[in-house]
Amino acid sequence: MLLTSPGIEQYISGVIFQEETAKQGTSQGVNFVEYVRSKGIVAGIKVDKGLGILSNGKEENFTKGIEALPAMAAEFYQLGCRFAKWRAVLKIGDGCPTD
Repeated sequence: MLLTSPGIEQYISGVIFQEETAKQGTSQGVNFVEYVRSKGIVAGIKVDKGLGILSNGKEENFTKGIEALPAMAAEFYQLGCRFAKWRAVLKIGDGCPTD
């Protein structure tokens, strides 16, 4: 509903889609990525796969999904996405982050 609001392109210049949402469309059958591009809004994709916990006993996290990144980048570029968002969380303090 937000993406199809009249005049949205006056206020939003980019949208970061989740993988599933980038493959969905409007009630008229227009893919969301194509729709926002038609409004002059740049489409992007969230490419990380969430957090995992390292087994080093310090409760450090790592970001999952690096092995799938080249394939995801190619797939979503073909769908019209032109940038990616990668989240990395670091625990700082008490000997963290480790090497």
